[in-house]
Amino acid sequence: MTESSQQDRVLIFDTTLRDGEQSPGATMSHDEKLEIAQLLDEMGVDIIEAGFPIASIGDFEAVRDIAKLAQNATICGLARANPTDIDRAWEALRDAKSPRIHTFIGTSPTHRDITELDMERMIERIDETVTHARNLCDNVQWSPMDATRTEHDFLCRTVETAIKAGATTINIPDTVGYTAPRESAALITMLRERVPGADTVVFATHCHNDLGMATANALAAVEAGARQIECTINGLGERAGNTALEEVVMALRTRNDIMPYRTGIDTKRIMQASRMVATVSGFAVQYNKAIVGKNAFAHESGIHQDGVLKNAETFEIMKPEDIGLSSTNLVMGKHSGRAALNAKLSELGYELGANQLKDVFVRFKELADRKKEVYDEDLVALMADNSTNAAHDYIQVRHLRVVCGTESPQTAALTLVIDGAEHSAEATGDGPVDATFNAVKALYPHDVKLQLYQVHAFTEGTDAQATVSVRLEDEGTVFTGQSADTDTVVASAKAYVNALNKLLFNRNRARAGAALQSAS
Repeated sequence: MTESSQQDRVLIFDTTLRDGEQSPGATMSHDEKLEIAQLLDEMGVDIIEAGFPIASIGDFEAVRDIAKLAQNATICGLARANPTDIDRAWEALRDAKSPRIHTFIGTSPTHRDITELDMERMIERIDETVTHARNLCDNVQWSPMDATRTEHDFLCRTVETAIKAGATTINIPDTVGYTAPRESAALITMLRERVPGADTVVFATHCHNDLGMATANALAAVEAGARQIECTINGLGERAGNTALEEVVMALRTRNDIMPYRTGIDTKRIMQASRMVATVSGFAVQYNKAIVGKNAFAHESGIHQDGVLKNAETFEIMKPEDIGLSSTNLVMGKHSGRAALNAKLSELGYELGANQLKDVFVRFKELADRKKEVYDEDLVALMADNSTNAAHDYIQVRHLRVVCGTESPQTAALTLVIDGAEHSAEATGDGPVDATFNAVKALYPHDVKLQLYQVHAFTEGTDAQATVSVRLEDEGTVFTGQSADTDTVVASAKAYVNALNKLLFNRNRARAGAALQSAS
């Protein structure tokens, strides 16, 4: 690779599995994290931040297994600025083909007050911990948390200290989404000009979207010399989210005339990644979301429709195929065969083994019997729902019958399989969904707060599949369940039970972790 091509290359650092999962309610299972990591690895993400190993047994195991799984990407684990965190991160990462330790400390006045470290003690802490990380791993990233609200002179001192201690990547986080594009660029320029050794490291940018400027701030930083963008699929993340991977990648590709930089991302996998993360996290993509929203390539205005039909470039600056969307939405039906279904699912980004295809085909036929036409969106919902109500779940929905209408009370007769045994109950409520949720509570008593109940219709018509999202809160931790069905109440029951299964799995993992710690 020539020097100029190296200068043009922008590394994509995906933190969906770490910062993205910190979004309340976006908790992912171990298998779901591995599935996302494998797709990120295949689509050309350069660095995958797989988790925060010290945070929990679950995070440690996810980072460890992703480190073993990845074939192409560098696998990164986050650690606070202390030896215990760093050692735990390295323990999880050590089997990776290309490991990276990412250690950080808050450098702004607010964060220095929290850590009770004055400037001199913080400089010492940075030197000690980055040195410790570098003694374990050749690839060390260091971040001054809340960098955009840190005094410039002190920020330069901290960055210089980290570089001298062995950091190979310096990440500049806009932790609270405070900065603006002009400031973002000026900050990178200032550090590159003032800090000794700045030319020996890669500068990265990590932006949050609190003021709606994360993508703009990231691209401004690149123009100023940053060569790594930290981002997440769908912009998933705390508060208003992070820089969206699909936005920066497609912006660099579409406006390469004014931003002559390139990434290694296979953009045709973007839509697949977006759908997978939306399904796993339970966070639906808003219809008008840039690049991956349902309306991103939709044209309703007569003038727009006429123009697009004559020449797509009149109102489209990129092709749907560029991000993995089919140019045609082939309608499937009850007469469609297994080969046609497999071909359509492959086109949508799903590669199934023979046994899995057999199971999905049965469910497809059931859906086709209830719907006259099965669209791409229906198949995406079907695949998203494939793991819900699975045979290995502790609680499964077996049978549901509801009575509702203008006369009260509304009732639900529900049968659940709980730990392999069937249990039935009937409950009343303020409507069929409330009655159904009360029946779940009667069969499996629990005390959690229903934080969100949301219904989305994927396609038009009264036979449309409804995708239901349910968010449960348990002692400050949020769990999101999702399910799809042409019967909204059935989808509601499965979504609630899906969230409840995640909650129970988390409790059991926490107990196992506590038992392991007490034994050691």
